[in-house]
Amino acid sequence: MEQRRIEGKSHWYHETQSSASRAHALPLVPEAATVNDPFLLDLALPEKQKADLEGIVSPARKLYTLLFPQRVNTSRLRTFSAYDRLSTALTAAQVFGVQRLCNHYAARLAPLSGPDSSRESNYRLAQITQHARLLAASPSVIDARARQQLEDVGLTFYDLVIINQIIGFVVFQARVVAILQASLGQPVRFIPGMETQQEADAALFSDTATEWQPGIDSVDLRTANAPQMESLARWQPLPELRLLAPLLAHEHLLLNELGEMSEQVAKISPNKQQSWLVAAYTARINGSTCCFTRCVQRGNDDGLLVQALRAGSRELNRVLAGKNKESALVQAVQMLTCTPDRFSPAQFLQLEEQGYSRQAAMSLLVACALHGWLNRLHIALGQSVS
Repeated sequence: MEQRRIEGKSHWYHETQSSASRAHALPLVPEAATVNDPFLLDLALPEKQKADLEGIVSPARKLYTLLFPQRVNTSRLRTFSAYDRLSTALTAAQVFGVQRLCNHYAARLAPLSGPDSSRESNYRLAQITQHARLLAASPSVIDARARQQLEDVGLTFYDLVIINQIIGFVVFQARVVAILQASLGQPVRFIPGMETQQEADAALFSDTATEWQPGIDSVDLRTANAPQMESLARWQPLPELRLLAPLLAHEHLLLNELGEMSEQVAKISPNKQQSWLVAAYTARINGSTCCFTRCVQRGNDDGLLVQALRAGSRELNRVLAGKNKESALVQAVQMLTCTPDRFSPAQFLQLEEQGYSRQAAMSLLVACALHGWLNRLHIALGQSVS
């Protein structure tokens, strides 16, 4: 479980045990820390593609600045330091294996001093690292106990919002970068032996009547400040954020930018049925029963397809046999969700061969990336109950 910083490989590894006397290990790509675009990491895009994505990329850049400022002032209520934030981001990036992300967060983390070397600090950092790795790689295993473990090492509800927003952001960023690299025809360079995310257990989806309960306190309407109330009023009506907004409003600036992205992704969705399939299958893979149930409740007349989604990929592929357009979309969603480091130009070619325009394919895939973020927030900040 524990990772240590290794000389010459610090773009991949960081420590979970602190040492006050250790020398700083330089990343192999130090210039990766100073990119002009901290979200797209200086990917050179055609002007048309830039314009199409600006409504999503602009709030994502603002979110990056809010999550990873150069200086973080900690307090009794907000204990998550700059080191905590960047080590969490690097842990999540390592799970996905997208090298551009790993290089960037390793370079940002390298010059920072870690926490003191006390047993308590080491244990706190180990719990943070474990949570980041599990929520990124196997979100369906996160439960109330995982949240309690973070609270036991001193994380406040503000910290819980921050850590899970960071992991969700990196989930989204890794997939958007993978999508854009593939759209540019860049070859895949994945690391052999990397673990891949497995589809969540079908047993999670056997109950057709589940509700979501928050796992942390919502913003208290009696004491919330005006910006928090404005943010809550603005974004809670959005279906994707209806349940999360009262919790995320603790950090209302983050909620505002996530809301902007969610609204924009919904606007550019090319086809209601295809968007539904992307949202439902992404939630099914990640194990977000809440998000899956919401998809089902929002309507799909094909009961056979819904049952196939509940059962998992094998049954889904059987039901979609002969439906080449839907099959191609499902395969792309599975690849992007489970192995973003292997998402290649071949996935775009397959979608285009089945009649998707480049813009439609891009919109659906970016929606898949965003759902991966929202799925994890629902999983980490609450639980589904019968």
